[in-house]
Amino acid sequence: MKHSNIRYKASLLTMLVLLFTACKDLDLAPENTFTDLNYWSSEARAQAVLNTAYSQMFSSSYFFLNEALSDNAVNGRGDAAGAASISSGAYDASLARLNEEWDTRYGGIKTTNILIENIDRVTDMSEEERNMMKAEARFIRAFQHFQLMTWFGDIPLLDHDPTIEEAQTIERTPRAEVLAFILNELDEVAAILPANTELADAEQGKITSGAAIALKARVLLYEGRWADVVTETAKLINSTEYGSYSLFPSYEGLFLPENEYNEEVILSLQYVPIDRTWSEFFDMAPLSAGARLNNLAPTQELVDSYLMLNGEPIDAAASGYDEGNPYVNRDPRLTNTIVYHNYQWENPDGSIHTIYIEPGTDPDEALDEYETGSSKTTTGYYTRKYFDPDHTAGLASGLNLILIRYADVLLMYAEAKMELGEFNEEVWNQTIRPLRERAGFTDEAALAYDPSLTGEALRQTIRNERRVELAMEGLRIFDIRRWQIAEDVLNGWAHGAQFEPSSPDNGYIRAQSRTFDPGKHYLWPIPRDERLQNSNLSQNPGWN
Repeated sequence: MKHSNIRYKASLLTMLVLLFTACKDLDLAPENTFTDLNYWSSEARAQAVLNTAYSQMFSSSYFFLNEALSDNAVNGRGDAAGAASISSGAYDASLARLNEEWDTRYGGIKTTNILIENIDRVTDMSEEERNMMKAEARFIRAFQHFQLMTWFGDIPLLDHDPTIEEAQTIERTPRAEVLAFILNELDEVAAILPANTELADAEQGKITSGAAIALKARVLLYEGRWADVVTETAKLINSTEYGSYSLFPSYEGLFLPENEYNEEVILSLQYVPIDRTWSEFFDMAPLSAGARLNNLAPTQELVDSYLMLNGEPIDAAASGYDEGNPYVNRDPRLTNTIVYHNYQWENPDGSIHTIYIEPGTDPDEALDEYETGSSKTTTGYYTRKYFDPDHTAGLASGLNLILIRYADVLLMYAEAKMELGEFNEEVWNQTIRPLRERAGFTDEAALAYDPSLTGEALRQTIRNERRVELAMEGLRIFDIRRWQIAEDVLNGWAHGAQFEPSSPDNGYIRAQSRTFDPGKHYLWPIPRDERLQNSNLSQNPGWN
């Protein structure tokens, strides 16, 4: 059952959306929109505002299409969520995605500030419930500032709802101050929010103390504060003070609707069948599985990152990799994530049909075969992870999208230990081994700790484990940026399968040309519309 506090109430949501979208930028609503005494008359009305704040945390479009900003996938048609423009480097401060990211996140911040500043007016609720709702709102406010800071660097810090005059003249706050604010907020709300073990079934989906700790760990990870990452992740690995989490036994099952609130999920974006759905798979799945076309396709670079079952990368001499039969004896997470040629697709009724992608191989309609300039995959691959077998028309899904899960906590811990020079067999057996066991590896060569694996080789092993475990979950672009490797992996061609004999790259499809300028692209430009309205907003280096 979906948590009742997160479930969409159509009439309330429509009212709130109209109020928010009628306004613009940092001064999103007139001062009296939510502050009228007659609005804050009940706990239900306060909850409606908090529901709106939850709904503004993230979008399914960004969740999936952020992968196309990385080397994991390409946006092959149009410019969905600005992915094609950003990937090609052909964008400036007028790009719609930048304005949308800025506007929606500050819209979410405004919602939380309005709640925090007005909820004390509600008299028919307990102090405990009031403080809990404030803590949830403060978490969301910290989350929104974190997203903005990660993309834009210095941003206006809004710890209160500004007046219209203030919003039109506000300056960017130094990033270090925003960071300190985020970390302090997460520390304080972690002491207020309930653990996941304290939630009733009807409350599943609420933000918990474990989510606050996990988000804090992610913030610290992006800062490279390794000792602090170890401290925070250890709170979830070695203690139950902030909740009880573990790996869900099935990697495939982790992303199915019947397992939405399993023991691995720390924070998820809430959806409800019929009432609130997402439909990105209509443009991601194989056409023979009901898709309309393909607009987001995994890359060959991602496919190549999956190890062989013996634990060797495909380019290792002892790997046993066969370029002519490339999907055999690979990390099982490949099959759970990516649809490749001759894939055995399980239909919702349990039957199986073969996905033919290599040109000229389909004995029937050739719906999924790669074809240049068609509506099919641009790389020779489709996506499986997050396909909802309970979908409705247009592949619409009410399946929650996981924003933070316990596997990520383990990977953060492993990376931090490695960077501190403290990685050993015990850490391996706490982190990498259980992830691979859960994935389906059985060869001890892939599971056992290798003490000779040190230095850069160990770093790349852990980074690659993170890539394949979290593939198509929208996180790769942030890892690329924090590792400062974007100029290496986001310049040149993103490739597809070996279906083009005329390709100069050994027959691998040249799917999309990428450009990344390290002198400017590590930060997005402040949106042009914002600077036209507020001349006090400075611009990032290299942009105008």
